[in-house]
Amino acid sequence: MLVFTHPACLQHDPGRGHPECPARLQGVLDALKAAYPDQLDWREAPPAKLGELARVHDSELIDLVLTPQTEPLRLIDMDTMTSPGSASAALHAAGAGVAAVDAVMLGSDPVAFCAVRPPGHHASASTAMGFCLFNNIAIAAAYARDRYGLERIAIVDFDVHHGNGTQDIFIADPGVAYYSTHQAGLFPNSGLRRDRGAGNLMNILLPPGSGGFRFRNTWADEMLPAIDDFRPQLLLISAGFDAHMRDPQADLMLETEDFAWITTELRGLARRHGAGRIVSMLEGGYDLQALAECSVAHVGQLR
Repeated sequence: MLVFTHPACLQHDPGRGHPECPARLQGVLDALKAAYPDQLDWREAPPAKLGELARVHDSELIDLVLTPQTEPLRLIDMDTMTSPGSASAALHAAGAGVAAVDAVMLGSDPVAFCAVRPPGHHASASTAMGFCLFNNIAIAAAYARDRYGLERIAIVDFDVHHGNGTQDIFIADPGVAYYSTHQAGLFPNSGLRRDRGAGNLMNILLPPGSGGFRFRNTWADEMLPAIDDFRPQLLLISAGFDAHMRDPQADLMLETEDFAWITTELRGLARRHGAGRIVSMLEGGYDLQALAECSVAHVGQLR
């Protein structure tokens, strides 16, 4: 399978002590190379083009992120900062998703994982927030729809935080369906079950302390059948691993095997409806050991 990444993604530095640190991505890269030394096809992610960003983001946000920066740290909000290397990192993170869509749609390989940062699913059309600058998965979905004329694209998000930006971007677009499980009462306090959009949204909140049993049953009983009914021609995954029991940012109790399980289930759905086509993009995960282990398990089941 393909893995897209770029060294620029390591140059986004939101400041000392920030949980979304370069060591997150470096740990994932090191773990994947150690676990699969000869089995992965590594590709350098290109920078996204302005037109690709503009499909989902306002010009004001694009200008904010891409304006050259000389100061060491610029505050966007209390959680979201940029450094001189952030613009290039954000461009390559978004470009990874676009390149991965091209690769899986044109037959290079049906499955791609984008090992990039900063993450994206909190960024809305107009606002960078929650550690996210551009919404990488939304940019990939909009590109896939417009470039390849796809009528049914599913975005699956098992990050512990709700992807409010992704939901907001596609809330009125029935051709892009969004499915998310996330912890109740957690940032950004969105993603309610009653949110239906254009009939294309499905959110299920998991109570703090929920473990693999509840997670698996929620997906098996409700989410996976709904995705099956939608019959996606392309499956995109917001692969956040911060629902792991060791993660300091939340209070769910998933284990590495739970992420392997959901990946296997999603792989089967993609084979059934979309010729196996999956693009997975790294989102959250802030315990370095858990993040590395879960990334290895996720990629292992995608292969």
